[in-house]
Amino acid sequence: MADGLNCPEEFKLKPHSVLPRGKPCVVCILDGFGENKHKDQYNAVHSARTPNVDKLRANAQRCRFVQAHGTWVGLPSDDDMGNSEVGHNAIGSGKVYKQGASLVDAALESGDLFKGDGFNHVKQAFVAGGTLHLIGLLSNGGVHARYEQLKQLFRGSFEAGAKRIRLHVLTDGRDVPDGTSIEFVGQLEKDLEDLRAKGCDALIASGGGRMHVTMDRYEADWGIVERGWKAHVLGEAPHKFTSAVEAVTELRKLPKANDQFLEPFVIVDEKTGDAVGTIQDNDAVVLFNYRSDRMVEISKAFEYENFTSFDRVRYPKNLKFAGMLQYDGDLKLPANYLVPPPFIEKTSGEYMVKNGLSIFACSETQKFGHVTFFWNGNRSGYFDEKRETYVEIPSDKCPFNEKPDMKTREITEAGIAALKSGRYDLLRINYASPDMVGHTGSLEATIRACETCDKCLGELLAEVDKLGGVYLVCSDHGNADDMVQRNKKTGQPLTDADGNNMALTSHTLAPVMVAVGGAGLKDSVKMREDLPKAGIASITATFINLCGYEAPSDYEPTLIDA
Repeated sequence: MADGLNCPEEFKLKPHSVLPRGKPCVVCILDGFGENKHKDQYNAVHSARTPNVDKLRANAQRCRFVQAHGTWVGLPSDDDMGNSEVGHNAIGSGKVYKQGASLVDAALESGDLFKGDGFNHVKQAFVAGGTLHLIGLLSNGGVHARYEQLKQLFRGSFEAGAKRIRLHVLTDGRDVPDGTSIEFVGQLEKDLEDLRAKGCDALIASGGGRMHVTMDRYEADWGIVERGWKAHVLGEAPHKFTSAVEAVTELRKLPKANDQFLEPFVIVDEKTGDAVGTIQDNDAVVLFNYRSDRMVEISKAFEYENFTSFDRVRYPKNLKFAGMLQYDGDLKLPANYLVPPPFIEKTSGEYMVKNGLSIFACSETQKFGHVTFFWNGNRSGYFDEKRETYVEIPSDKCPFNEKPDMKTREITEAGIAALKSGRYDLLRINYASPDMVGHTGSLEATIRACETCDKCLGELLAEVDKLGGVYLVCSDHGNADDMVQRNKKTGQPLTDADGNNMALTSHTLAPVMVAVGGAGLKDSVKMREDLPKAGIASITATFINLCGYEAPSDYEPTLIDA
């Protein structure tokens, strides 16, 4: 347990004046578990049987709700949905940092993006006659990418000398409504037509659905990335069309097709039948997503000469490759990027291990990076391998609504075993299923996911009580709390041409619960009443207090009085 005798002065935490040290503290994140104003049958969080969460909510002294979107997590506006990356950055660091979309917006507005080292690296290729390839999510959902940023990027690149541009687009249907892919592709075609009128050879070259092509994360399924490589680089796909609008329109007619899982496609020349935009030697490639998790694997495929995760068949030589941002700071991946990432230092994990506390972090593959990499300020690896244990439970490789429990049970068992070991001062647990199943749009499956989480949460917290420990239960953003698209004025579900409710697969703007408790918590502890507009970055100081320490003075204020 805690032993901070060798802690550097700048990292020393003061003992809390009231709350004792030495009791295990569990921070449990119910990912995507929001508190929505729409409390009806389409709210899976509300509809699910959740007696354990209900009990936490009922204790007004020790439960409240905080904001988890927009400016509270460093995004440009309060119309921007939060996400798991910025959410875990905030919960892990205790501060609000300007995040991906804000950084890119600022770099485009100032023009700095087109003056930096990363763009100059890419520019070498297209001023020498090579093609500029842009790969990323075609969406304005604001989680991974924004259409307006893409438009500014290809227009600015043309002004900087790019005479031949190819777009490789990944359809969304997750952060934006399913079916909008046709609208986005149509708008992109119009904007590229305007660019062609100015003398730029600009075309859409390939694409596919984000959950089926290119955008895998955490090495859950390299086949997704391989399908993207074949389409973008080699010009190979099971479906070939002469226009992207035709591609998306026709592929959506396939059985069970939707934007997220759209089959890979390649655009070919109407006369020759040749792919219009394969990636060749001496070309340039830019990944225009700013969110990192689903760009790391495709970055490795482009960046690493000795790459073995799949057979690339052909690896373009002298390729000028860059990301919108650097997607992994420790791996320095990619080596070149258009916008410098936020510099996040002195996170809670670093403070704790330097003060001698031992940490356990656990989730399944889909959220493992969130309780480790993002929690630690976009940093891979350990601060102190002797004091930290990270456990990843492999996620199932199937649509998550087919197995809505996901790995909640296994995560719970690992957490309880870690508690019983007596080795850890702080345990970070993430239940992925409310978010991941929520993204499928299946209301029934998402209700099941929430109910399983609640049951397992009850078992986990019971073990905390047995050991005289404390806990903090929270979420990182909303999702499962609303499963239908709604009329903005009436709040009633929107229906399609057949009269069916239109599923909502994106995150929401809902606030999230923060509840504290446990047998080891002093009776005097209660939620503060002077922070009505608190955000999730205040969770950090709160759990540091629960561990028996005062939080760093530059962290967002704690939510509790003791």
